[in-house]
Amino acid sequence: MQKKALVIIDIQNDITKNYKDVIGNINQAVDWAVDNKIHVIYIRHENLSAGTRTFKPGTPGAELVSDLKIVSKNVFTKCKGNALTSEGFAAFISENDICDFYIAGADAAACVKSTCYNLCKANYKVNVLSDCITSYDKRKIDEMLRYYESKGSKIITLNDILIQGENY
Repeated sequence: MQKKALVIIDIQNDITKNYKDVIGNINQAVDWAVDNKIHVIYIRHENLSAGTRTFKPGTPGAELVSDLKIVSKNVFTKCKGNALTSEGFAAFISENDICDFYIAGADAAACVKSTCYNLCKANYKVNVLSDCITSYDKRKIDEMLRYYESKGSKIITLNDILIQGENY
């Protein structure tokens, strides 16, 4: 395996709004990662706060959506926006010497934002697949892409990686 990972963030049943717009692209990115021997990692959010209705542990809403292509057992759970707060995810990165990340998922203005920021802050190479992310408010996506770039992420498209293959 390469020292790269495709990280798919929070494509879960409770994120139903707008994910269908990008699920085809995300699944194509999964195929690309498999074809190029790149780790595929799935991040699930669980909401432990009292009184919340979404992402509750043990509920169908917290499960990955059925139309997401699952190709590995690399499924890690987080309880905060930043995926690096998942001890399992952090350990997997370390154990596999992963230094390059390709980011897909939801929500662009929350968990994707926090994860990209913190990966860049930790000096990892971060590539955001602009056509593989979504948000509750899709009007914020362009603003978020500018934010990610300002914090050190590279903004690319699915087509960029499909054309370049493992060399991207």
